[in-house]
Amino acid sequence: MLWDAVRGGLLALQDYVLYHVLTCLIPAFLLAGGMVAFVPKEAVLRYLGIASHRVVTFLSAAFASFFVAACSCTVIPVSAGVYFAGASIGAAFIILWVAPATNVLALTYTGAIIGWEMAVVRILSALLMAIAVGAVMTMAFRREEMARLEAARAASEGSPFDASARVQWRDIVLLFLIAVSLLSPNYLIRTGPYWQKVTVWAVGMVVVAVYAWRTKSREEIRHWLGETWWFVRIILPLLFVGVFMVGVIGALLPQQLVEKWVGGNSLRASFIATLVGAISYFATMTEAPFVHKLMQLGMGKGPALALLLTGPGLSLPNWIAIARVFGVRKSTVYVVTLVVLGTLVGWVAGNLVWR
Repeated sequence: MLWDAVRGGLLALQDYVLYHVLTCLIPAFLLAGGMVAFVPKEAVLRYLGIASHRVVTFLSAAFASFFVAACSCTVIPVSAGVYFAGASIGAAFIILWVAPATNVLALTYTGAIIGWEMAVVRILSALLMAIAVGAVMTMAFRREEMARLEAARAASEGSPFDASARVQWRDIVLLFLIAVSLLSPNYLIRTGPYWQKVTVWAVGMVVVAVYAWRTKSREEIRHWLGETWWFVRIILPLLFVGVFMVGVIGALLPQQLVEKWVGGNSLRASFIATLVGAISYFATMTEAPFVHKLMQLGMGKGPALALLLTGPGLSLPNWIAIARVFGVRKSTVYVVTLVVLGTLVGWVAGNLVWR
């Protein structure tokens, strides 16, 4: 029993290292470091900061995240990069939620496997949950957010706070190329051997390296890599620990037990599905075939929706890494909010949409 649990953890860690670190996390960390190094805080504050109009901020963050096909762990450095560049906590946590929970690639795959009715309900539910998450995080940490805004303005003393500051075009191109290298393996290679994804990733990284070498000074590149390394050393070890723990839990928890408790559309079934999804790790798009299989075995559509939302959007590694980057209080409020929202959304949809 003990060896099976350890073996499950090691296998989960092995799969994560082999299939996610290279093509997902490396460009994600580079993107996070680039946002901190090259995006003026004034520009972030203008569009996503605490002083911006809340509705515009939330919708901008949600819309941008819709096109980012990232899992719950890969998106953490991206969200953290935006946050430390000056974005509001509401916008940062909307990105943290929407990118893995309702990106366009996962939705397309959900529609193809489970049906477009489920895909449409999933996107509407996720966007409503995103606005709720942004509002809750903003209200819960409003004093801290105002202090961050004042600190950002105070830091610009001596050089006036330039409200019109914009990202340089060469920096926009560099960040765009990094984002393409992050997204291309999943968008271009949906099936087939993993080496094809690695090839696409490698080509993207070469393009990024050549462009950076031609447009950036050594000091700028050193600053960028320094910011990137900060994210790596803070987040990566905890992701490894969390993935190992998920593998151990998966080895100890029989799938039959989960199936027994998530049949029908009761509030209890929705809560259990949400809790399972919030703990388990799903790479983006892997949640659809898993949920489809459970539905064939008797899982209700309401709990299925709850698992589709929380499965890719949350995970135990995600909890741990968020606590390390943003703090335990923010991680706790975020996770509890999503578990409550996921439970309610699954229950309501199961009894209204699919009654």
